[in-house]
Amino acid sequence: MDDYKEIERSIIKKYRKDIWSKFIKAVIDYELIQENDKIMVCISGGKDSFLLAKCIQEIQRHGKVSFEAHYVCMNPGYNEKNKELILDNAKRLHIPLKMFESDIFEIVSSIDRSPCYLCARMRRGCLYKKAQDLGCNKIALGHHLDDVIETTLLSMFYGAEIKTMMPKLPSENFPGLELIRPLYLVKEKDVIAWSKSNHLTFINCACRFTEENSHEDVQTSKRLEIKKLIAELQKINPNVDYNIFKALDNVNMNCILGRKEEGIYHSFLEKYDSHKKSQ
Repeated sequence: MDDYKEIERSIIKKYRKDIWSKFIKAVIDYELIQENDKIMVCISGGKDSFLLAKCIQEIQRHGKVSFEAHYVCMNPGYNEKNKELILDNAKRLHIPLKMFESDIFEIVSSIDRSPCYLCARMRRGCLYKKAQDLGCNKIALGHHLDDVIETTLLSMFYGAEIKTMMPKLPSENFPGLELIRPLYLVKEKDVIAWSKSNHLTFINCACRFTEENSHEDVQTSKRLEIKKLIAELQKINPNVDYNIFKALDNVNMNCILGRKEEGIYHSFLEKYDSHKKSQ
């Protein structure tokens, strides 16, 4: 059996419970892929986005819904070694990857404050524009469950609000485009296990700014801090990560001080007196 076929088989066999079933559950539960969709699958070069591409290929071949998929990698200025690794992995995995160029790394290299934040926004804008050019209505990203949980705690600890990374999101600046995250329920440890068991090597952080300056952006360091905190909490309660995630789907509106809806703040006091009179 060809190498790539073994890798594909591992997703639906060896990792059926931990990866494939959770991928399918997210697609169904959150209605991520629908008939006649044109999806641009974004590949950064890391393990998550390459796994996403393989899962999309599998559901396209064997799923009940007919849709198009375009596999795209934006090169923001990778060094030649990383660029070749991405292309080699795409070839090995039989992913028809199309790479297009940008100068984002060059632009953000002169930024002293939060270059990673600016880079992320610019990369997102370039990807949305590319999706428009391809006639796509959806962009698929490889964020997984750990990203969701970490984002939630980052918002609470450093943003003083409860919000999370959503499984799908309409674009505010590009009408008709929607962002989807099909690996939403897959844990990072299982992505790593799949990668290692198939002897796959992917790029991690290919940022030229990090390579040249040993720079660690504040947002990046805080995310690592949260990742370490969750690992420590799991020593006490192994289910703490799942409980954080589940809490976002089990909000008791009778026991919160306030909430924002469509940008407008609502205090619990708005309904408090009427509720008291009804008793």
